[in-house]
Amino acid sequence: MNKILELKNIKREFKMGSETVRALKDISFDVMTGEFVTIMGASGSGKTTLLNMLGCLDKQTSGIYLLDGVDVAKLSRNQLAHLRNNKIGFVFQSYNLLPRTSALENVELPLMYNSSVSTKDRKDRAIKALEAVNLADRLDHTPSQLSGGQQQRVAIARALINEPVMILADEATGNLDTKTSFSIMALLQDLNEHHGKTIVFVTHEPDIAQFSSRTITLKDGKLIKDHINENKKNAKEALAALPVGDDV
Repeated sequence: MNKILELKNIKREFKMGSETVRALKDISFDVMTGEFVTIMGASGSGKTTLLNMLGCLDKQTSGIYLLDGVDVAKLSRNQLAHLRNNKIGFVFQSYNLLPRTSALENVELPLMYNSSVSTKDRKDRAIKALEAVNLADRLDHTPSQLSGGQQQRVAIARALINEPVMILADEATGNLDTKTSFSIMALLQDLNEHHGKTIVFVTHEPDIAQFSSRTITLKDGKLIKDHINENKKNAKEALAALPVGDDV
Protein backbone atom coordinates (compact mmCIF):
# COMPACT_ATOMS: atom_id res chain seq x y z
CA MET A 1 0.00 0.00 0.00
CA ASN A 2 1.30 3.46 -0.89
CA LYS A 3 1.52 6.44 1.43
CA ILE A 4 -0.67 9.26 0.09
CA LEU A 5 0.37 11.66 2.86
CA GLU A 6 3.60 11.77 4.85
CA LEU A 7 4.07 14.42 7.53
CA LYS A 8 7.32 14.60 9.48
CA ASN A 9 7.86 17.07 12.35
CA ILE A 10 5.51 19.67 10.87
CA LYS A 11 5.46 23.06 12.54
CA ARG A 12 3.43 26.09 11.50
CA GLU A 13 4.02 29.44 13.15
CA PHE A 14 2.43 32.83 12.51
CA LYS A 15 3.59 36.27 13.52
CA MET A 16 0.86 38.37 15.13
CA GLY A 17 2.39 41.69 16.03
CA SER A 18 5.28 40.95 18.34
CA GLU A 19 3.93 37.52 19.25
CA THR A 20 4.57 34.17 17.56
CA VAL A 21 1.56 31.86 17.38
CA ARG A 22 2.53 28.17 17.18
CA ALA A 23 -0.47 26.69 15.38
CA LEU A 24 1.08 23.26 14.69
CA LYS A 25 3.71 21.77 16.98
CA ASP A 26 5.81 18.90 15.63
CA ILE A 27 3.04 16.94 13.87
CA SER A 28 3.98 13.58 12.32
CA PHE A 29 1.68 10.97 10.72
CA ASP A 30 1.12 9.06 7.48
CA VAL A 31 -2.08 8.29 5.56
CA MET A 32 -2.12 5.20 3.36
CA THR A 33 -3.96 4.74 0.06
CA GLY A 34 -7.59 3.79 0.69
CA GLU A 35 -7.75 4.97 4.30
CA PHE A 36 -10.69 6.93 5.72
CA VAL A 37 -9.20 9.20 8.40
CA THR A 38 -10.93 11.82 10.52
CA ILE A 39 -9.01 14.69 12.08
CA MET A 40 -10.73 15.73 15.30
CA GLY A 41 -10.26 18.67 17.61
CA ALA A 42 -12.00 21.60 19.23
CA SER A 43 -11.90 25.10 17.79
CA GLY A 44 -8.33 26.40 18.03
CA SER A 45 -6.76 22.92 18.05
CA GLY A 46 -4.98 23.45 14.72
CA LYS A 47 -7.43 21.53 12.48
CA THR A 48 -7.93 24.35 9.97
CA THR A 49 -4.22 25.15 9.77
CA LEU A 50 -3.46 21.47 9.16
CA LEU A 51 -6.24 21.19 6.57
CA ASN A 52 -4.92 24.22 4.67
CA MET A 53 -1.48 22.67 4.65
CA LEU A 54 -2.70 19.24 3.53
CA GLY A 55 -4.65 20.96 0.75
CA CYS A 56 -1.55 22.87 -0.43
CA LEU A 57 -3.23 26.18 0.43
CA ASP A 58 -0.52 26.96 2.97
CA LYS A 59 3.05 25.81 3.67
CA GLN A 60 4.64 24.58 6.87
CA THR A 61 7.22 26.68 8.72
CA SER A 62 9.42 23.61 9.11
CA GLY A 63 9.22 19.84 8.66
CA ILE A 64 8.47 17.72 5.60
CA TYR A 65 5.12 17.19 3.85
CA LEU A 66 4.93 14.69 0.98
CA LEU A 67 1.70 14.42 -1.05
CA ASP A 68 1.70 11.24 -3.13
CA GLY A 69 5.49 11.21 -2.87
CA VAL A 70 5.98 14.87 -3.86
CA ASP A 71 7.75 17.29 -1.50
CA VAL A 72 5.22 20.13 -1.52
CA ALA A 73 7.59 22.76 -0.05
CA LYS A 74 9.82 22.58 -3.14
CA LEU A 75 7.06 23.47 -5.62
CA SER A 76 6.41 26.84 -7.26
CA ARG A 77 2.99 28.45 -6.99
CA ASN A 78 1.98 27.12 -10.44
CA GLN A 79 3.24 23.64 -9.65
CA LEU A 80 1.31 23.73 -6.37
CA ALA A 81 -1.89 24.76 -8.16
CA HIS A 82 -1.42 21.92 -10.65
CA LEU A 83 -0.80 19.40 -7.86
CA ARG A 84 -3.83 20.65 -5.92
CA ASN A 85 -6.13 20.47 -8.96
CA ASN A 86 -5.01 16.98 -9.94
CA LYS A 87 -4.44 15.24 -6.63
CA ILE A 88 -7.02 16.68 -4.22
CA GLY A 89 -10.81 16.89 -4.28
CA PHE A 90 -12.09 19.50 -1.82
CA VAL A 91 -15.46 19.33 -0.03
CA PHE A 92 -16.40 22.33 2.14
CA GLN A 93 -18.94 22.91 4.89
CA SER A 94 -20.65 25.66 2.88
CA TYR A 95 -20.76 23.64 -0.43
CA ASN A 96 -19.23 26.57 -2.44
CA LEU A 97 -21.54 26.05 -5.44
CA LEU A 98 -22.29 28.74 -8.03
CA PRO A 99 -25.90 29.75 -7.28
CA ARG A 100 -27.21 30.33 -10.81
CA THR A 101 -25.50 27.32 -12.33
CA SER A 102 -26.89 23.81 -12.74
CA ALA A 103 -25.60 20.83 -10.78
CA LEU A 104 -24.03 19.49 -13.97
CA GLU A 105 -22.23 22.77 -14.72
CA ASN A 106 -21.03 23.10 -11.10
CA VAL A 107 -19.48 19.64 -11.32
CA GLU A 108 -17.88 20.42 -14.70
CA LEU A 109 -16.10 23.50 -13.29
CA PRO A 110 -12.76 21.91 -12.29
CA LEU A 111 -12.33 20.67 -15.87
CA MET A 112 -13.27 23.98 -17.54
CA TYR A 113 -9.65 25.12 -17.75
CA ASN A 114 -8.24 21.74 -18.76
CA SER A 115 -7.66 22.04 -22.51
CA SER A 116 -6.91 18.33 -22.80
CA VAL A 117 -10.52 17.44 -21.92
CA SER A 118 -13.12 17.90 -24.67
CA THR A 119 -16.53 19.44 -23.97
CA LYS A 120 -18.21 16.05 -24.48
CA ASP A 121 -15.75 14.24 -22.22
CA ARG A 122 -16.16 16.91 -19.55
CA LYS A 123 -19.95 16.53 -19.62
CA ASP A 124 -19.75 12.73 -19.62
CA ARG A 125 -17.42 12.75 -16.62
CA ALA A 126 -19.67 15.21 -14.75
CA ILE A 127 -22.73 13.02 -15.38
CA LYS A 128 -20.80 9.96 -14.18
CA ALA A 129 -19.74 11.80 -11.00
CA LEU A 130 -23.33 12.87 -10.30
CA GLU A 131 -24.51 9.30 -10.86
CA ALA A 132 -21.91 8.16 -8.30
CA VAL A 133 -23.57 10.41 -5.67
CA ASN A 134 -27.13 9.37 -6.69
CA LEU A 135 -28.08 12.66 -8.34
CA ALA A 136 -28.55 11.51 -11.95
CA ASP A 137 -32.11 12.94 -11.85
CA ARG A 138 -30.97 16.40 -10.69
CA LEU A 139 -28.51 17.40 -13.43
CA ASP A 140 -30.34 20.59 -14.43
CA HIS A 141 -31.27 21.76 -10.94
CA THR A 142 -29.64 24.88 -9.51
CA PRO A 143 -28.50 24.91 -5.85
CA SER A 144 -31.67 26.76 -4.75
CA GLN A 145 -33.70 23.82 -6.11
CA LEU A 146 -31.72 21.31 -4.06
CA SER A 147 -31.73 20.42 -0.36
CA GLY A 148 -28.63 20.94 1.76
CA GLY A 149 -27.75 17.26 1.50
CA GLN A 150 -28.19 17.29 -2.28
CA GLN A 151 -25.99 20.40 -2.55
CA GLN A 152 -23.28 18.63 -0.56
CA ARG A 153 -23.59 15.63 -2.92
CA VAL A 154 -23.03 17.98 -5.86
CA ALA A 155 -19.93 19.29 -4.06
CA ILE A 156 -18.69 15.72 -3.57
CA ALA A 157 -19.31 14.93 -7.26
CA ARG A 158 -17.29 18.05 -8.15
CA ALA A 159 -14.49 16.80 -5.88
CA LEU A 160 -14.50 13.45 -7.70
CA ILE A 161 -14.38 14.68 -11.29
CA ASN A 162 -10.59 15.01 -11.50
CA GLU A 163 -10.21 11.51 -10.06
CA PRO A 164 -8.05 12.82 -7.19
CA VAL A 165 -5.82 10.63 -5.02
CA MET A 166 -7.50 12.10 -1.94
CA ILE A 167 -10.77 13.73 -0.93
CA LEU A 168 -10.21 16.43 1.70
CA ALA A 169 -13.42 17.35 3.52
CA ASP A 170 -13.72 20.31 5.90
CA GLU A 171 -16.64 19.93 8.34
CA ALA A 172 -18.64 18.61 5.38
CA THR A 173 -21.61 17.70 7.61
CA GLY A 174 -21.43 20.87 9.74
CA ASN A 175 -24.49 22.54 8.18
CA LEU A 176 -26.61 19.39 7.95
CA ASP A 177 -29.14 17.72 10.26
CA THR A 178 -28.42 14.26 11.68
CA LYS A 179 -30.24 12.27 9.02
CA THR A 180 -28.60 14.15 6.14
CA SER A 181 -25.19 13.98 7.86
CA PHE A 182 -25.47 10.21 8.13
CA SER A 183 -26.50 9.92 4.47
CA ILE A 184 -23.41 11.95 3.43
CA MET A 185 -21.22 9.73 5.62
CA ALA A 186 -22.82 6.64 4.03
CA LEU A 187 -21.91 8.05 0.61
CA LEU A 188 -18.32 8.72 1.72
CA GLN A 189 -18.05 5.22 3.22
CA ASP A 190 -19.24 3.79 -0.10
CA LEU A 191 -16.68 5.85 -2.06
CA ASN A 192 -13.98 4.68 0.35
CA GLU A 193 -14.90 1.01 0.60
CA HIS A 194 -16.13 0.24 -2.92
CA HIS A 195 -14.25 2.80 -5.03
CA GLY A 196 -11.00 2.92 -3.07
CA LYS A 197 -11.07 6.67 -2.42
CA THR A 198 -8.71 7.97 0.27
CA ILE A 199 -10.65 10.37 2.51
CA VAL A 200 -9.37 12.83 5.11
CA PHE A 201 -12.32 14.32 6.95
CA VAL A 202 -11.95 17.22 9.40
CA THR A 203 -14.66 17.42 12.06
CA HIS A 204 -15.30 18.41 15.67
CA GLU A 205 -18.16 15.89 16.03
CA PRO A 206 -17.25 12.57 17.73
CA ASP A 207 -20.34 10.80 16.34
CA ILE A 208 -19.22 11.63 12.78
CA ALA A 209 -15.67 10.41 13.48
CA GLN A 210 -17.12 6.98 14.39
CA PHE A 211 -17.78 6.35 10.68
CA SER A 212 -14.08 6.53 9.76
CA SER A 213 -11.50 3.78 10.15
CA ARG A 214 -9.02 5.96 12.04
CA THR A 215 -9.12 9.14 14.10
CA ILE A 216 -6.31 11.64 14.65
CA THR A 217 -6.98 14.07 17.52
CA LEU A 218 -5.36 17.49 17.84
CA LYS A 219 -5.23 19.72 20.90
CA ASP A 220 -3.45 23.07 21.14
CA GLY A 221 -1.54 22.36 17.92
CA LYS A 222 -0.28 18.96 19.06
CA LEU A 223 -1.23 15.48 17.92
CA ILE A 224 -2.42 13.89 21.16
CA LYS A 225 -4.03 10.70 19.85
CA ASP A 226 -3.92 8.57 16.68
CA HIS A 227 -5.99 5.42 16.87
CA ILE A 228 -7.73 2.83 14.71
CA ASN A 229 -11.52 2.81 15.21
CA GLU A 230 -12.06 -0.82 16.22
CA ASN A 231 -15.82 -0.28 16.42
CA LYS A 232 -16.26 1.66 13.19
CA LYS A 233 -19.96 2.31 12.61
CA ASN A 234 -21.81 1.62 9.38
CA ALA A 235 -23.45 4.89 8.31
CA LYS A 236 -26.20 3.16 6.29
CA GLU A 237 -27.19 1.13 9.35
CA ALA A 238 -27.05 4.21 11.58
CA LEU A 239 -29.24 6.05 9.07
CA ALA A 240 -31.78 3.20 8.98
CA ALA A 241 -31.88 3.12 12.81
CA LEU A 242 -32.87 6.79 13.14
CA PRO A 243 -36.47 7.45 14.20
CA VAL A 244 -38.83 8.31 11.34
CA GLY A 245 -39.09 12.07 10.96
CA ASP A 246 -35.64 12.74 12.44
CA ASP A 247 -34.75 15.05 9.57
CA VAL A 248 -35.79 18.42 10.93
